Amino acid sequence: MNPELIDSLIVKNDTKIVFLIMDGLGGLPNAETGLTELEAARTPNLDCLAKRFTCGLLDPIGYGITPGSGPAHLALFGYDPVKNNIGRGMLEAAGIDFPMIENDLMIRVNFATMDKEGLIVDRRAGRIDTETNQRICKKLQDHIQLSADVKIFVKPVKEHRALLVVRGKNLRDELQETDPQKTGISACPPKALIPEAKATEEILADLLERAGRLLADEEKANTLLLRGYAKYRRFPRMEERFGLKALAIAGYPMYRGVARLLGMTIGGSVTTPEDIISVLRQQYAAFDFFFIHIKQTDSRGEDGLFSEKVKVIEQVDAVIPHILELKPDVLAVTGDHSTPAAMAAHSWHPVPIVLAANTCIPDRVARFGERDCLHGGLGRMPMMHLMGVALAHARRLGKFGA
Repeated sequence: MNPELIDSLIVKNDTKIVFLIMDGLGGLPNAETGLTELEAARTPNLDCLAKRFTCGLLDPIGYGITPGSGPAHLALFGYDPVKNNIGRGMLEAAGIDFPMIENDLMIRVNFATMDKEGLIVDRRAGRIDTETNQRICKKLQDHIQLSADVKIFVKPVKEHRALLVVRGKNLRDELQETDPQKTGISACPPKALIPEAKATEEILADLLERAGRLLADEEKANTLLLRGYAKYRRFPRMEERFGLKALAIAGYPMYRGVARLLGMTIGGSVTTPEDIISVLRQQYAAFDFFFIHIKQTDSRGEDGLFSEKVKVIEQVDAVIPHILELKPDVLAVTGDHSTPAAMAAHSWHPVPIVLAANTCIPDRVARFGERDCLHGGLGRMPMMHLMGVALAHARRLGKFGA
């Protein structure tokens, strides 16, 4: 079914919808216990929701396809992730509120560590702190000048992540990413994937060579990996599509960027679950839809830290009662994708979800976990249809047809 069908069925209402997203929520069984991170966590509040309401599994993109964070979040908000796919560079730019124009090519940067043989030994440069990131970005910005026709902007994002914007005429984004996605090998060249991108390839190759010379004296962040090339495009806003006045409560710039591109208002800076609840309470009366993002589940999974990911899930479980105190008409708790600690990376596995609304038919799920949700009443469905289900339970969809 086309997810845009719901746009024509929207009806006005004053109901409220909360999406609590634990990034990278899904996992795989631990070799010793046989339990996933979610199954191993003590989650009495999520288990209570699972018993009272309905559960299921979501496929972010499609069977067997490992999603990036950008398309997975677009799917969460009811946008076809394939039709609306966009490079992460634009999301990073939106996340830090960079003033984009049509001539911009936006690129997500990972600062990384390369050894003397030119092999990548750490794709995240030891997760350098943001202050070091800021210093290195200034170093690159101050000392790299390409030509009178091409300008660059190097902006810090957070930790090892940065934004590179190349501004000039006729730039293309059909290029090979330089991040090899593994260590022990060299970075890939920014190879043009179509003939029209050859000039852009040459610009980026020149830039990377200059950056390598400048960063040679850095202990950790001595090279750049380029990902998520993107030219500017406009997305239909959530208020235009669904009539929702939406608030995003997220700490990481990339997710604030997704929200900003879809017309959400960005809440205050948040780092802990307690911060999130504080902002939610302050802003609850002014909005209809709330996107709450928890990054640490994904970070711990990517670092292969099973027990640390379990702890984050337990911390989030503890704030569920505070959300319920506000009496949202619909509460969906899920993730954007799976990041099993066993793989230390995003994976293609479906993501568990519990949906709480007084119009739900309770299923027989007893606790919130991957194997339990497999038998839930929502079944296994494409993630891009979650928004339609949530809108229906919020009484914001009319009837289709006569």
